Amino acid sequence: MPIKSIALALFALFTVSRVAAQFNFREHTLATDLRGGYQVVVADLNRDRKPDLIALASGMKELVWFENPSWQRHVIINNASRMINCAAYDTDGDGIPEIALAQEFANNPAQSIGVVSILKHKGDPTGLWEATEIDRLSTSHRLRWADLDGSGKKVLVNAPLANANAQLPEYRGNVPLVLYRPGSWKREVISTALEGVLHGLYIVDIDRDGREDILTASFVGVDSFRFVKEGRWLRNKLVAGDPAPWPKSGASEIAVGMLGKERFLATIEPWHGNQVAVYRFGKTDWERLVIDDTLNDGHTLLTADLNGDGRDEIIAGYRGQGRSVNVYSFDKARKQWSKQALDNGGIAAAACAVADLNTDGKSDIACIGSATTNLKWYENLGVKKR
Repeated sequence: MPIKSIALALFALFTVSRVAAQFNFREHTLATDLRGGYQVVVADLNRDRKPDLIALASGMKELVWFENPSWQRHVIINNASRMINCAAYDTDGDGIPEIALAQEFANNPAQSIGVVSILKHKGDPTGLWEATEIDRLSTSHRLRWADLDGSGKKVLVNAPLANANAQLPEYRGNVPLVLYRPGSWKREVISTALEGVLHGLYIVDIDRDGREDILTASFVGVDSFRFVKEGRWLRNKLVAGDPAPWPKSGASEIAVGMLGKERFLATIEPWHGNQVAVYRFGKTDWERLVIDDTLNDGHTLLTADLNGDGRDEIIAGYRGQGRSVNVYSFDKARKQWSKQALDNGGIAAAACAVADLNTDGKSDIACIGSATTNLKWYENLGVKKR
């Protein structure tokens, strides 16, 4: 490990405060039977202006959603297989989003068909939806909608896990990053430059030019892809991630947050790793600080301002033994991060999402568990008084 990374990692041990919990949350359990729970997505599926929750579970045939505020459960489709990711966006302007779905997934590319479909309601979003297949791309794994040209019209980005011919455990080979435009749904290649396992996909306007950029987390670290013009993309290496040798190198998840006016990067490292790292820009480059190295199979990472102080918290969860979700807050005066357990052992967090679920003006957190097969939301009751 480079001296600079060692120094920063050691520094982190003395700058992560184990202070008393900063936030009050009330836990609500919505389901306990979501076999292989993998992803939770926030979307208004019935035009009532309340954020509903889509729950994707890889071990189930049903893709389901929970209607806010009663949290009544509805089935979207009931014949899916090995679902891995979905993303919601209203492509036709009727007020109800279409849902892009990736299924028939396996970690072994030779066994992963990678079916991508578009799901559309048939008039009543509480009934079964219609699925239309648009592509088959091995290990299709992460789907996100993005406005890449600043037009206000989003395209669907698909980030497969690995090269179609990659062999475990090295996963050597280049990974395609592609998009689809609503209507034609024709696959367009953004890049084939990434290598190894591509696990994290995050959409953000990183350079503040009015166009959303694509951030990826892979064995080669965190990269950004910016649309320049038709057929041309600009790739920028942001950080290398964990400096350990391949296949323990790079990053698994990426999120971007703000500390006042300062932008920072947050990662889980390496793939399904144990570390939460924060990158802040120094004089010439991003500087890495590991703020936690106790995760076990880290799998979800978010940033959100949970108390309205202008500084984003980091939410990170893991699926392995311990099964925790933690909230990390930055103390400006002490210049250090503090850690609070949001759920200590009650959910094998495969994914979390942030939204004001009860419309009280505060951001709440929803998480889905894999081994625990559950879906919970954590009501933000505000900051604890000291």
